Amino acid sequence: MSKPALHPPPPEPVLARWWAPFAEFLEKERRYSVYTLRNYRQAFDDFYRWLNATGLWERGFDQLSTRELRDFVIEAQSRFDRRTLHNHVSGLRAFFKFWLRRGGVKRNPFVGVPLPKLEKRLPKFLTETQMKLLLNGPQRLLENQSLDAFTSWRDRLVMELLYGGGLRVSELTALNYGQIDFTSGVARVLGKGKKERLCPLGRVAMAVLEKWKREFAKDTGHDLPVLVNGKQERLPVRQVQLLLKRYLALADLPLDLTPHKLRHSYATHLLNAGADLRLVQELLGHVNLNTTQVYTHVSVARLRDVYAKAHPRA
Repeated sequence: MSKPALHPPPPEPVLARWWAPFAEFLEKERRYSVYTLRNYRQAFDDFYRWLNATGLWERGFDQLSTRELRDFVIEAQSRFDRRTLHNHVSGLRAFFKFWLRRGGVKRNPFVGVPLPKLEKRLPKFLTETQMKLLLNGPQRLLENQSLDAFTSWRDRLVMELLYGGGLRVSELTALNYGQIDFTSGVARVLGKGKKERLCPLGRVAMAVLEKWKREFAKDTGHDLPVLVNGKQERLPVRQVQLLLKRYLALADLPLDLTPHKLRHSYATHLLNAGADLRLVQELLGHVNLNTTQVYTHVSVARLRDVYAKAHPRA
């Protein structure tokens, strides 16, 4: 968690000169999510405050030394946890890389700046039993008349696509009918960095999608959203997050689980069932295999737990 900043944020001329072109590049060319943009903006604002407070802003970006940026990293550890600090520095490296290419700076001063080691944290995920309980939530509410049919089937489709297709929540809300091949049950998704991948959605998710399209969708044009609210407007990410909490509470599951944890569950369950790691990497759209390998640690941890409970010599 960050502490409140004591120094003023960047003024509008600074934002217009340095932040706005970078943000436009991230949003329109790299197609980064609003959350990544928000996090990178927080990193830029914090860095500006530090430069301003230390008197380094007036010298300019090209005059920053590795030693000074090491001081920045050390000082930032009093305001941010290690993971947030890593994310911030990643954003600042991308910022300088962008301006280096545009000729705005002569070098990227964050290259080679050491960061504190991250503690290894295994991703949270739901068991298959917990997933079934969660996915049954909308039907339970429909049956006891606590929810109308439109909302019930829409909410179920949200969770079936997150879990059945391993989609990121931003990919889910951006999904249009033209991206789905209803014959093969595969969606063509545009993920991080404008990288396109094919996502099999699964038999159950496709069955729910077919019913949704047939009975509840008013317009299924090529460029129209699959998931909409009662006004037939594209479902925002925030509403997906809120509806998930509703069904987590109904299933008596931890409320801090996010839509991304359904993607974690998707990957973990595939590997537990024997799926090839490279295949899972492709399905998730990970550039680096190391990103996918964290799920093998989850699987191994689960195997150890089962062994410890079941084996007489454990």
